[in-house]
Amino acid sequence: MKKSIARAALGIVALSIATMASAQVKPEDQIKFRKAGYSFMSWNMGKIKSNLEGTYDAAQVTAAANAIAGISHSGMGALFGPGTDKAVGDQKTRVKPELFKSMPEVGKLAGDLNNAADNLVKVAATGDAAAVKTAFGDLGKTCKACHDKFREE
Repeated sequence: MKKSIARAALGIVALSIATMASAQVKPEDQIKFRKAGYSFMSWNMGKIKSNLEGTYDAAQVTAAANAIAGISHSGMGALFGPGTDKAVGDQKTRVKPELFKSMPEVGKLAGDLNNAADNLVKVAATGDAAAVKTAFGDLGKTCKACHDKFREE
């Protein structure tokens, strides 16, 4: 019970800080930073995939899983502020405008991403490649759920 209350309080504090942070970052920089975060996440997912398809290096997989979890918990939601639903300056975006009208659903999807990333970290620490493959697949499904609904091709 105490853990749940502490997590909820921490989540509220993080959301408040993220909201204040987005107010201080120009919309074009918000788009640039979120694209960089997702690119770094994608690069780390690629490292895990190549390990699962080739020679498995548990340390590399664990490091990549930790990077993904770090990004997912970094407060990137603050980078979807007002005015970032379309291109700003030289920063293009593939986010669908519907995302900005569906914040409760987006919040759930973000929570699913955090949970899947945390699970991947936990499983990667075991060094069990088969279990990592399953956890990695689950993480990919959470990414796809958001992409299918809120990202233009």
